[in-house]
Amino acid sequence: MTIDKSAIRNAATVIVLRDREDDPSILMGQRGANAAFMPNKFVFPGGAVDAEDGSVPLATPLPELCHDRLCENAPQGLQQALAAAAIRELWEETGLVLGTPGSWTDDVPDDWQTFAATSHLPAAGALQFVFRALTPPGRPRRFDARFFLVDATEIQGDLDDFTHACDELSHLQWIKLSKARSFDLPFITEVVLAEVEGRVTDPTPPISVPYFRNNDEASLFLRLRGHAMPEHD
Repeated sequence: MTIDKSAIRNAATVIVLRDREDDPSILMGQRGANAAFMPNKFVFPGGAVDAEDGSVPLATPLPELCHDRLCENAPQGLQQALAAAAIRELWEETGLVLGTPGSWTDDVPDDWQTFAATSHLPAAGALQFVFRALTPPGRPRRFDARFFLVDATEIQGDLDDFTHACDELSHLQWIKLSKARSFDLPFITEVVLAEVEGRVTDPTPPISVPYFRNNDEASLFLRLRGHAMPEHD
């Protein structure tokens, strides 16, 4: 069966925020020069939702507010898959574990074998849904990406140990939030950074979430809960 790579895929991205009270940093890596999507750009870890992510048990659920926001303008029942995908992609691309110690009682999906081998269960309780963006038409890959913010204190183990990361991102590093814009970033990442900067001193999930929606008719900047954002503050 031929896969339509131009079809919109649901995706999850994780922004890990470290030392938020002192000198905050975020975890980023560089995509390869031959990558079909955003080559050479520095990005947050993340990727498409896999078919089996929706069946992966979570040790702790998403915060209720984030769960509700993820329901808006989206198919019902997608929230758990998005949360699981965020945790899986963080593990695959950085080798960092967002979970709680424990053993899996059910069969482990293939894409989760290495995570399960760490003796942790994925935990979504610390994920905060902070941004959503749809890739514009005409790109070689299109994603409906949900961005999750998580405090680095929720990560298990050594925050500087990337030895278990796959090779999808190179130059993995903690970048000072104040210096992030000096790196080669996608436009949407710069927009997300503004949201992160505004949330550094606020540990609670946002009541409303920006949604940058690109489609064939218009590029709209909405807020989930409803209304189009004003063109000027």
